[in-house]
Amino acid sequence: MKVYSLVGKSGTGKSYQAMTLCGKKNIPAIIDDGLFIYESRILQGQSAKRQTTKIGAIKTALFTDEEHRRSVAEKLKEINPDKILILGTSTGMVNRIAERLELPEIEERIFIEEITTEAQRAAARKQRVDLGKHVIPAPAGQLKTDFSGYFLHPIRMIKGFGFTNKDSIQERSVVRPTYSYLGEFFISDKVINDIVYHLANQNEGVHSIIRVLTQNTKTGVGLTVMVNMKYGHQVMEGARELQREISEHIAYMTAFNIHSVDVEVRGLM
Repeated sequence: MKVYSLVGKSGTGKSYQAMTLCGKKNIPAIIDDGLFIYESRILQGQSAKRQTTKIGAIKTALFTDEEHRRSVAEKLKEINPDKILILGTSTGMVNRIAERLELPEIEERIFIEEITTEAQRAAARKQRVDLGKHVIPAPAGQLKTDFSGYFLHPIRMIKGFGFTNKDSIQERSVVRPTYSYLGEFFISDKVINDIVYHLANQNEGVHSIIRVLTQNTKTGVGLTVMVNMKYGHQVMEGARELQREISEHIAYMTAFNIHSVDVEVRGLM
């Protein structure tokens, strides 16, 4: 296994540039902020960007938790990629990551200044410092569950170098971690209830909402919606339409991963 490293200060665009660099050098695997990413798929690890403090993020990126370290090291041995790129903010950091994950010594060291312009690094710093945006070199669909409730969106389908095919399409994702804000944020159950009531009012088959139950978990939100349907309308069709609209609209408006929406029909009115 040949090990590469990409070193640059925080907020200089390492994660954004990683996929292009991997395409040019035909590197199928990346270690970035606690994640093992292989051919655009997150195979193992915990993202440092989920931590609530910068100190916690650094510890995760360095694999200081033994269970986290062991699970990623074992997956690396299982996959055994021929090449891998480690991202870090210093030479010492990438050396420590390689050691912690029981990887061979780093053979080729690349610095962000060698592959980007000052203007590109300045733009990356602006996105990080002013907007709190962090890039993860993986599609948004791979991150939806782990980043439920975070502001998350893809950098859409950038044509160019891919991991193993120069004609492939890339997709990177942007998240805004909790520690990038001046304080925490939350979305109350009332907001979710208001969305559900609004959607029910737009549904011709729904007579009234009886109650909305919300269950919050680390991986997302589960909803139970109790309704009365209008007599004479297609009950199952109307309930399925409401279920679909609730799932789509709440996911879009709140950034939550909606893992279940149960619509219980309690009566006909």
